[in-house]
Amino acid sequence: MIDEKTYDLLVIGGGINGAGIARDAAGRGQSVLLVEKDDLASHTSSASTKLVHGGLRYLEHYEFRLVRESLIERERLFGIAPHIIWPMRFVLPHDAGLRPKWMLRLGLFLYDNLGGRKLLPGTRTVDLRDYPHGSILKSRLKKGFEYSDCWVEDSRLVVLNVLDAKERGADVHTRTQCIALDRRKDLWLATLRSCDGSERRVKARIVVNAAGPWVDDILSLAKPGDNHRNLRLVKGSHLIFPKLFDGNHAYIFQNKDNRIVFAIPYEREFTLVGTTDVLFKEDPNTVAISEEEKAYICDAINEYLQVKVTPEQAIADYSGVRPLYEDNSSDNSTVTRDYVFALDEDGPPILSIFGGKITTFRKLAEHALEKLGLGSGQSWTATADLPGGEFDPTRFDEFFVKYITKYPWFGPDGIRRLARAYGTRMERIFADADGLEDLGEHFGGDLYEAELRYLVDHEFATCAEDVLWRRSKLALHLDDAAKARVADWFASNTSAGTS
Repeated sequence: MIDEKTYDLLVIGGGINGAGIARDAAGRGQSVLLVEKDDLASHTSSASTKLVHGGLRYLEHYEFRLVRESLIERERLFGIAPHIIWPMRFVLPHDAGLRPKWMLRLGLFLYDNLGGRKLLPGTRTVDLRDYPHGSILKSRLKKGFEYSDCWVEDSRLVVLNVLDAKERGADVHTRTQCIALDRRKDLWLATLRSCDGSERRVKARIVVNAAGPWVDDILSLAKPGDNHRNLRLVKGSHLIFPKLFDGNHAYIFQNKDNRIVFAIPYEREFTLVGTTDVLFKEDPNTVAISEEEKAYICDAINEYLQVKVTPEQAIADYSGVRPLYEDNSSDNSTVTRDYVFALDEDGPPILSIFGGKITTFRKLAEHALEKLGLGSGQSWTATADLPGGEFDPTRFDEFFVKYITKYPWFGPDGIRRLARAYGTRMERIFADADGLEDLGEHFGGDLYEAELRYLVDHEFATCAEDVLWRRSKLALHLDDAAKARVADWFASNTSAGTS
C-alpha cells in the first residue's frame, strides 16, 4: 500500500543532522517525514563528549573556517537552548615538552576572537599551584590557561529539534527503517518497515540521507550496484568515574601522541573522561569500548591528576562511531570533522551528509536546504528558541528560583534537574499538580509517572532505556529496583511511543 501524501522531504536518520534539517525544513513550510530505525540520538549523537565548542585542537590542522563557524554557533545555540546548554570553564595545563606556552597562548587568542565572542568570558592565565588546582593536579604543573566553552545535553538537543519539527508540522516515525528506495521519474518511493514488521510505502520529492554510520548503506539502496565507500568510521569512547575532583571547571589534558583528553564534571556526582580515536571497521550497531581504550584514557589522566584511576573504578562507559568523510588522512585524529555534502540529481534529488559535529548542526541544516534550493532568504533557526528555552540565557539562576518558588514541594534538586532538561516545559509535566501525590507513581529519586507520560506523549520515548539513558541520565542515579519499575511501567503501557 502506498500512502496518498507526497512529502517534500524524506529525512532518513534521527541523529543531530537529520533532526536539524527536519526542524529547519518544517519551519520553512516544507512537508517533512523523518524516519529513524532506532530511537532518536541512539547512536553517534548520544555518544559525544557533550560539548558545544569551537574545537581548539582543530586550529593545529588549520581548519579556521570550521573553528570560526563553530565558535559563532556556540553562542547561537547557547542563546536558543539555555536549559540544555550552559557555559563551562576549561583549564589547559602547560606541560613541559609538549606544546610550548606561546603556541597555547596564540591558539587561545584566536579561539577568543575568531567567532565574535559576546556572552562567554575570555581566556586567563592561572597558577596551577593555587586552589583548587594545587590539590588536584600533579606538582610539576605550574601554569595553565582557563578558557570558555559550553556543555550540552547532546541527546536532548536532538529530541528538542525533532519535537520542534513535529510541532511545525513534520511527521516523525522512530523505530522505522527505510529498507528500499525506488527512484521514479519525479519522486522517490520509499519502503519503510516498523519495529512490528509492518511495511508501508511513502512518496517524497527529495531524500536527505542523514543516516550517520549507515549513510553508505542508504546510498546503496538508492543507487544499487555502485561502490559506496565515502566514510571513515572512527570510534570514540568515554569512561564515567565517581567524582575525581571538586569544582564546576573541566580540564583538557594534552597527550604525548598530540591528542587531548577531557575530564569534565558530570551529573553532579561523577567525572566524564574521554575521548579516543580508533579506526572502526565492524558493525556500528555493536560498538563498545575496548580494554585498550580504557587503559589509554586512564593512562592519559593519570599523567595529570594526583588521584590514580584504573578502568575497574569506572562506573559506566559509552562508545560511538563518528561517520567522518574519508579524506585519506593518515591519522584518525586529523581526519576532518567538517561536514561534506554529496548531491545526486540524476532524477529526483538525494542529498547525503558525511561528517559534521554537534556544534555546527544548525548551520549544516541551513547549508543543506540551500544546496537543495529550499533555503533562499528564509533562514530562521538562529534566533528561534528550542522548546523550553524561552528565557534569558544569562539568567538561569533567576529562572531556577522562579520554579523553586512555584513548586516548593518538589525540592530544589529535582527542580534543577527538570529545569536543565525541560526548561519552561517542566510546567507541562507538573500540569495542575499541587503536590507529589498528584504526579502518579514514584519510581525513585525525583522520577514520577507524570514525567514518563510527558516523555511518551511529547518526546517519542517508547522504552525505559530511552528515558534512563537518552532523555535523561537517571540510570546513573537510580538503583536496579527503580530501573526495573520504569521498565515494568513501559511494559504495562503498550501504547507508549506511538507516533
